[in-house]
Amino acid sequence: MEKFTVIAGPCVIENEDICLQVADVLTDLQNEFPDIRFVFKSSYDKANRSSVHSFRGRGIEFGLKVLDKVKKETGLPVLTDIHESDQAKPVSEVVDIIQIPAFLCRQTDLLLAAARTGKEVNVKKGQFLAPWDTKNIVEKLQFGGAKKFYLTERGVSFGYNNLVVDFRSLPIMRQFAPVIFDATHSVQLPGGKGSSSGGQREFVYPLAKAAVSVGVDGLFFEIHPEPKKALSDGPNQIPLEEFPQIIKNLILLREFIIEKGI
Repeated sequence: MEKFTVIAGPCVIENEDICLQVADVLTDLQNEFPDIRFVFKSSYDKANRSSVHSFRGRGIEFGLKVLDKVKKETGLPVLTDIHESDQAKPVSEVVDIIQIPAFLCRQTDLLLAAARTGKEVNVKKGQFLAPWDTKNIVEKLQFGGAKKFYLTERGVSFGYNNLVVDFRSLPIMRQFAPVIFDATHSVQLPGGKGSSSGGQREFVYPLAKAAVSVGVDGLFFEIHPEPKKALSDGPNQIPLEEFPQIIKNLILLREFIIEKGI
């Protein structure tokens, strides 16, 4: 990963307006910090929602149209996730980075399909996986011909409805690939509200600071103009208006650590 990367956007594509509103903020940040790579992220489908009645998204056709518009209007690279192997090809025709969801990180056919597109691939480490086991994920991606790929830490299951981040995992996984820290999913409480997941967004910033201090190659945030009205992952998404200052602080922290050689 040549540049420090910030991946951010709403959890799911609710409509075009929200995506463009978020993308405009990311574009302003990209212009302010040209040495940082900002990537717009959103999902056309959330296939692992807690309840069958939860909003999943508006589907691949609508989602790719929105992502394509974001890319063309802002110039930002875009990322979205796939859940089945046959989605890899159509998604690769639009996005710059294909993401593999945490629950699917061991699915060999899915990893190979993503790798064979020639696109960059970001794999979320499963909540059930030890950091050293991600070496096998990397081997599968390399077998499929992937040239640029990343591993993302998003917390590990710790009892019921709770995730914790073992910060030892960051340097361990960096032995195998560049590592991104997912600050918002790491504070998720999976299934914590019964038919949906809860979250503790007040811990997003502290954990992000810790990750930058330990050393990572990028950060991942889900952000939304009105998290309380978000149709997915609202409790752990960051309000859009707060995001620029959070990122600026984290960039300053990273620059300080590099400058001082800490």
